[in-house]
Amino acid sequence: MKSPVTAALVAVLVLTSCGSVRDSRLNPFNWFGRSERVETIAPLVAKVDPRPLVADVVTLSVEPYSGGAIVRATGVMESQGWWQAELVEAESDDPTHLVLEFRALPPVTQTAAGTVRSREVTAAVTLGPRRLEDISRVTVQGARSARTTRR
Repeated sequence: MKSPVTAALVAVLVLTSCGSVRDSRLNPFNWFGRSERVETIAPLVAKVDPRPLVADVVTLSVEPYSGGAIVRATGVMESQGWWQAELVEAESDDPTHLVLEFRALPPVTQTAAGTVRSREVTAAVTLGPRRLEDISRVTVQGARSARTTRR
C-alpha cells in the first residue's frame, strides 16, 4: 500500500514543478534566449567562385519531393575529367526568378575530348518549400547556353 501512495505523491510533485522547469536552464528551448534587435552588420565581401561555367547546359528538371524540390541540370564540357560541379545561385532583380550558374572545376591534367556522353556533368540542388513559394521560374546558365523552366 505504501508503494502506490509514494508513487502518486512523487508524480504530483513532479507535475507541479513543471512550471519552474519551463523557465529554467534545463529546458533546451531556453538555451539561446529570446532574440533582440541589434544594429545591422556590414555584409561580407562577396566570395568570387573561381570555377568556370560549364560550356553548354543540355537538360534541366525540377522534381518535387516531400521536402520541396530538386533542381537537376546536366552540362556538356569541352573535355573529360571536369569535377566538383555545383549549381550556384546568382543574383537576380526578380525575386520570382531563381538564376543558378552551373560551375565546375577543370581537369587537373590534360584529358581527351571523348564522346559527348563521357563529357556530361550533372549537378543538383534542393529547394525547401518556403523558398519555392516565391519562385515561378528557374534558369540554369552555362557559358554558351542556358535552360529555363516555369511553373
